[in-house]
Amino acid sequence: MPATVIVGCQWGDEGKGKIVDYLSGRMDWVARYSGGPNAGHTVKLGGEIFVLHLIPSGILRPGIRCVIGNGVVLDIDHLLEEINSLEKRGVGVLGRVFLSGAAHIIFPYHRWVEELQRQDVRVGTTRRGIGPAYQDKMGRNGIRLLELLDRRWLRERLDGELARVETLHAAYGRPMPQSRQEARETWSRHFSSVAAFLEPMIADTVTLLQDALDRGERVLCEGSQGTFLDIDLGTYPFVTSAPTTAGGAATGLGLAPRQLTKVIGIAKAYTTRVGNGPMPTEFAPALADRFRRQAGEFGATTGRPRRCGWLDLVLLRHAVRVNGIQEVCLTKLDVLRGFRSLKIATAYRRG
Repeated sequence: MPATVIVGCQWGDEGKGKIVDYLSGRMDWVARYSGGPNAGHTVKLGGEIFVLHLIPSGILRPGIRCVIGNGVVLDIDHLLEEINSLEKRGVGVLGRVFLSGAAHIIFPYHRWVEELQRQDVRVGTTRRGIGPAYQDKMGRNGIRLLELLDRRWLRERLDGELARVETLHAAYGRPMPQSRQEARETWSRHFSSVAAFLEPMIADTVTLLQDALDRGERVLCEGSQGTFLDIDLGTYPFVTSAPTTAGGAATGLGLAPRQLTKVIGIAKAYTTRVGNGPMPTEFAPALADRFRRQAGEFGATTGRPRRCGWLDLVLLRHAVRVNGIQEVCLTKLDVLRGFRSLKIATAYRRG
């Protein structure tokens, strides 16, 4: 049975969470393939509002099994909070969520580096340490989930990584927020303890999903953000640190490209983005402020106001091409109620 991919067609915040939740009723598995806790998927269900950052939206449907794949960077404290919150609200997580042991971990020093290098100011990041965690992954310095299970090994790895971070702080002429020795001892104890709790969830998720497809089960692949925040294909450098397009589902979950036979794109009836970077159809400030309040356009993760603008068909057409999108779900049409006329971008003119 082939897999279906849900992908955002703009700069994220298109409403993927509610669509994933809706489609989950027809699925057996929902698998998250990229990003970290910078993604915020908001789902309203039975009069309750759930905001999910790491666990796939499909968890809200009884019987659905969820995977957090190797392409995700994990803040395990945040994951633990999310698990506890869902369990308290009657949503069973244990036995239904499976974590790739190859997923890389976000440590507090990743947030230190993000602030030190002013990535939040230059690019408009969420200050969650996600960019530096992906930098370490690509630089072959990252620490993966499985490594947390051996405290002695983790202590040695942390010592080496903290020495590198200490050198970086010295180059910027700033001390680390915490001493290397204190951080090493505190974090090796803490992260090992949390990992021990999560150990029953850790699995060979590639084999899990491949076996599920062999049995004819249905898999929904859930990404984060949107096409134009993709590290390669987005509005670089104002992008995230991971692949956000449909192709990322193959590498982020260990699926073969031929298994990804259906791609559904999600787009708003207008355009938004958070952070810096180009946005050709952006509203003038007065209209943007009024529209933002009317549409509730504030980040689910950070609460930051989103930049708003008219629907950009140039971007949408390109998103359809690079993702191989067969169907587009247009969300939030109702927000445009009350406008006497609408504008839509169909081409760009060089100024």
